[in-house]
Formats: sequence, C-alpha cells, structure tokens
Amino acid sequence: MASSARVTDYRGFPSAQEVIARCLAENPEIFPPPVSEWDVGRAELFNEERWEPVFRRMRAEAPINKVSGAIHGDYWNVATLKPIVHVESLPELYSSSYVHGGVTMHDWPKDMSLDLALQSFISMDRPDHTERRRVVAQAFTPSEMVRLTDEVRERTGRLLDSLPEGEEFDWVSQVSVRLTTAMLAVIFDFPREDMDLLGFWSDWVGAIEAGKIPEVTQGRTRAKTEMADYFRELWAERARQGERNDLLSRMIHSDALGDLGDIEFTGTMTTLVTGGNDTTRNTMSGLVHALHLFPDQRTLLESNPSLAATAVPEVIRWVSPLVHMRRTALADADLFGHEIKAGDKLVLWYISANRDESVFDDPDRFWIERPNARRHVAFGYGIHRCVGARLAELQLRVLIEELLAKRVRVHLAGEPQRCGGAFLHGYHRLPVTVERY
Repeated sequence: MASSARVTDYRGFPSAQEVIARCLAENPEIFPPPVSEWDVGRAELFNEERWEPVFRRMRAEAPINKVSGAIHGDYWNVATLKPIVHVESLPELYSSSYVHGGVTMHDWPKDMSLDLALQSFISMDRPDHTERRRVVAQAFTPSEMVRLTDEVRERTGRLLDSLPEGEEFDWVSQVSVRLTTAMLAVIFDFPREDMDLLGFWSDWVGAIEAGKIPEVTQGRTRAKTEMADYFRELWAERARQGERNDLLSRMIHSDALGDLGDIEFTGTMTTLVTGGNDTTRNTMSGLVHALHLFPDQRTLLESNPSLAATAVPEVIRWVSPLVHMRRTALADADLFGHEIKAGDKLVLWYISANRDESVFDDPDRFWIERPNARRHVAFGYGIHRCVGARLAELQLRVLIEELLAKRVRVHLAGEPQRCGGAFLHGYHRLPVTVERY
C-alpha cells in the first residue's frame, strides 16, 4: 500500500511508555501530588503496584466517595461491584457520550472543540451507540469464534514452538503482542507486512493519561493521524473490492458506519485497535504473572488441563486490564444514599470491583476454580460491555490449552515492568524463560 512508505520512519520510534517515563523523570512537577487519600486516578499508583491496599480500604470505608480539586477535576469514586452494575444498568441516566465527557476520567481541555473529542460507538449513547455497535458485533458472534478457532490455535502453537528454551526473552513483545496483533490483522484483513504497526499505534493512541506532556501529545496526534490515513486507504481499496467477511468490509457496507466523517472514523479505528490489542495482550501477560505468583495454581492447571476454560474468567478478573470507565450523570440521582448532581463525573473502578470482598472470597488470590469468577466486570457491564469479549476469551483459552498441550512452563526471570496507569493496567516488559516439562 502507499501508506507503507509513510509509516516506515516511525517503526524505530521509542514506545510511548519510554517517552512518558523520560519526560516525568525530567519534569516531575507535571503531575502534582494527590489531593486526598481517595484521589486514586493516578498512573503511578498502578504502575508501582500500590493500588491494592488503597482500594481495599476504600471498599471497606467509603465505597462511594467524592474527590474535589484533583488534577482530573472533581469526580465520584465507585469502588464496589453492586453500585457499578447499577450505574451501568442505567445508560439513559449515566451517560458515556463524548458530548458529556466520554468514557475516561480525563476531561477534554476546556478550550477544545467537541468536534475534536474521541467520537466512537464506545463514547455514544443510544440510539447512535446501538446502531454502530450492532455492525461491529457481527465480527464477534459465536459462529465467528468457531470459524476462527483453528486459526488461533495454529498460530499460537507455532509461536510457542519457536520460543527459545532456557534463554531469557520478553514475553510481552515476543508472545502477547505478536498474538494479539496477528489476530487484529485477521479481523481487519490487514496487510501482514505492516502488522507491527497495529501494536505501535495502540501504544501511542492509548497513552491518554499523558495529555499534559507536550511531547506525548504530539506523538499521540501523529500516531492517530497516521493510523487514520492508513485505514482510509485500506478502506478505499476494500470498498472497490465488493463485500467481504472482514470487519472493515462489514463497516463499509453498513448504513451506520459506511459514511463516517474524519473525526468519527479516527475515533472508531482508535477504539477498535486499542480495544482489540491492549486488553487481550495484557491479560496474556497477566496469565504468566499470576501463575508465577501462585505456583499451586500452576501445578493444579498442569495436572488438570481440562481446567483451561475454567481458568479464563479468573485470569481476566485477577488481571483486570481495564482499570476504569467513566459515566456522567444527566440528572440528579441518589446512588445508594449519595446525592449525585447532574453533570457529576462517576469513575467506575472495575479493577476494584473485581476484588470486592462481598462478592469474591479471598479476592486477591488467583484461584482457577473460583466458582463465581464470571461475575467480574473486567469487560464492563450492560450495553457497553466489551464487544470483543468472546475473542479475548478465545485467544486466552487457546493460549492456556496450547501451553498445557505442548508442556511449556513459563518462569519469570525478573520483575515485571508495568505500563498504562489509571485507565489501562498493562505490562511493558515481562522477562521470562521457558522449559518443556
């Protein structure tokens, strides 16, 4: 494609995480200290793995509370499962729309036109959300998952066979990223020679918490523009080819998504690329981390390979790759005794709800036979539940099954390096070795 010539220079760029770390080391004053102990919308809290005790206290003492004067503005924390499900069940009252602030706790700059806000089905309310989501969901039906299973298994097995035994390598870049970007390429029918760009774009456009760092903002803008330009050319090529089975073709030949303006097109591709990449790859990395921290569960899984499917929801619950979602109240409301005003921002802490002691016994423990693991809200709840959840579960299940079938055991060889922060809870690097047992 013509786009390939324009993106070649960017392949040598540092990752967004590396640039953020350098900028914060040079300018630590960019992010002022928290305004209170409940001001938990802080990237460092998650990157430094300090979030668990804070949220444990919050769930016990103030599961719904308001923070004022924070760097992200005033917001309500909602930290337990029941009120999160309640809010998610009332989309007409608690909005996801970009018009009211969107789905993250980071407000749009006051001087920014709404025309430049992230416009995508994820940040829309009914009926616009329903029409658009229905088109995308066609790529993730149960029958599509059946159709894709053999391909996912073949690719996963081939990659595991290629891993060096007894030699340290990075699980994130060598396994998690490769498997998820390859799957995205299949869903979009994306050119295989440019497949690595999907991971590169995802890293940069997903760095939403660094909006106050000019260098990162510039990098995000460049990545979003480049990604949109590439997909626009791919879109035009696909439109000339007639109806096909890939997601782009489904979008092209639909009433809801077939004639998107530039802003919504960029927002939609941003949602699909980051949503299809970040959450799955971080769960694949979290699987390795969990089995390292809980060796009894590794032993149980290796001695009972039939537990692979049972383990999937527990991995997703324990990892919780999506930290939060934001909703904005459209009218005054009572939320379990708390007076919510129209316009108030509510931050739904999925990562905390998935450790809710009133729902999950011993919630910090990774337990592959947990009987109610599927009550997790790692994919959200209600009309905005992750449209690609089935594909994420399929990829994770097949990875576990292939690790067991090929008797591959993965060992951490160093400390995990986190990335993301208060929106995406991810792994930048996971040094490992593998052995065949």
